[in-house]
Amino acid sequence: MSRTDQLIRQTGVEEKSRGRWLALSVLVLAVLLVAVDATVLGLATPSLSEDLKPSGTQLLWIGDIYSFVIAGLLVSMGSLGDRIGRKKLLLVGATAFGAVSVLNAYATSPEMMIVARALLGVAGATLMPSTLALIRNIFTDPRERSLAIGIWGATASAGAAIGPVVGGALLQHFWWGSVFLINLPVMIALVLVGIKLLPESRNPVAGPWDLLSVGLSLVGVIGVVYAVKEAATHGMTPEVAVCAVLGAGALYAFVRRQFTLPSPLLDMRLFRHRGFSGAVLADLLTVFGLSGLVFFLSQFLQLVQGRGPLEAGLAELPAAVGAVVTGLVAGRYARRYSVRSVVTGGLAAIGAALAVLTVIHKDTGYPLLGAALLVVGLGAGFSFTVTADVILSSVPKEQAGSASAVSETAYELGAALGIALLGSIVTGVYQGFTAPASVAGPVADAAHESLGGAVEAAKTLDPETAARMVGAAQEAFVDGLRFASGVGAAVLLATAAAAWFLLRGQRLQEGVKH
Repeated sequence: MSRTDQLIRQTGVEEKSRGRWLALSVLVLAVLLVAVDATVLGLATPSLSEDLKPSGTQLLWIGDIYSFVIAGLLVSMGSLGDRIGRKKLLLVGATAFGAVSVLNAYATSPEMMIVARALLGVAGATLMPSTLALIRNIFTDPRERSLAIGIWGATASAGAAIGPVVGGALLQHFWWGSVFLINLPVMIALVLVGIKLLPESRNPVAGPWDLLSVGLSLVGVIGVVYAVKEAATHGMTPEVAVCAVLGAGALYAFVRRQFTLPSPLLDMRLFRHRGFSGAVLADLLTVFGLSGLVFFLSQFLQLVQGRGPLEAGLAELPAAVGAVVTGLVAGRYARRYSVRSVVTGGLAAIGAALAVLTVIHKDTGYPLLGAALLVVGLGAGFSFTVTADVILSSVPKEQAGSASAVSETAYELGAALGIALLGSIVTGVYQGFTAPASVAGPVADAAHESLGGAVEAAKTLDPETAARMVGAAQEAFVDGLRFASGVGAAVLLATAAAAWFLLRGQRLQEGVKH
């Protein structure tokens, strides 16, 4: 080969490599978009509650309907991207996400806010599977792909950090709706740059999109999660039982139908791979413990400890910083040691940090809270990054959309269950507090709906009575948070033990030469 030919070939390889990383920069914008939106709501909850005056149940729905809808649609949207093109689905979804963010920002009632969050979930369901699937197709070298997934995960964590800080700054000067409008510039940049830089990819042999399967997955996931949430809050009522049976029946029918379709939405045979199943379980329960904690810790920092929105956002930074740091090196450590040791260690770290939070009280100093959040972030970065790599590496690139959707479904379902179950524990314990005897019925009822409701209701009382009621409400909230942290710790430690066995012998692929 002549010197000239060598230079031409080397230049082509460098341009191809540069193109891969530029494309990744566009994909992480989409991740940033979703991550910022998911975390910023926790800080906006107190001011949103004051303005829209939602009940405790409505507040939980505002918090978790977004994740419910995303979880119910991710598999369907991942499969749709495999069929019509992942780039096309990503850009359409990003445009819709930005538009619906405006609807969220200007919601005028709790009901409108719930609907707007649900529509945002529909748009969000198109983004996450597309980003991971495109990474699977763009990065063919396993070591490069591990780094790309690490950057993808680190960006999600950075979004979790940016959301509270930027959102806190906005809430200091503007109304709560402004936290949703920060999606617009990110969406515009994503669409304009993505049109030029992202390559299109799809499954060339994918069959038709089965609408019945789409409906079954949506009804199944939402039905089951709703039943779990309501049972944890109000017990097993006839309505809850019907929803549980309906959801479980829809999921059963979905699974049975996938085995009969020549081109299923989700190839159920993937779950026969022990490493794949173990990684999905670890994903789900990592986020389960993490999401409920972060959602209610934001309220603890503001409504119990009296911090402003910006200060509360900055206080939550250690979790995101820890996840960014470990996410970037997780693949390297998993190859040096083993997949199961890194994932198990990450899960155990989160469980231990949650266990520490069972001793917090109203006046707990920030060093303990900050250290616990840092350990949670470190553990999540290790666990989530490696499990995402395992899931993507277990399938051929033609099925990348479906596999990515499974990973993201586990993530969003874990978030929904974390807020629903752990949140229901916090709410259930909180509602047992005793208001001062002199507080009238309607005011007491409003105070028992949520801690934000108690703070708002106290404004109608004389200062001494208000202080006693808010103090009792804060103590009850902290009791609920401690109890929920203990449950989360038990779940995470049990998951760490299960992952040690399920991921036995699992290894990440080594690099290949171009």
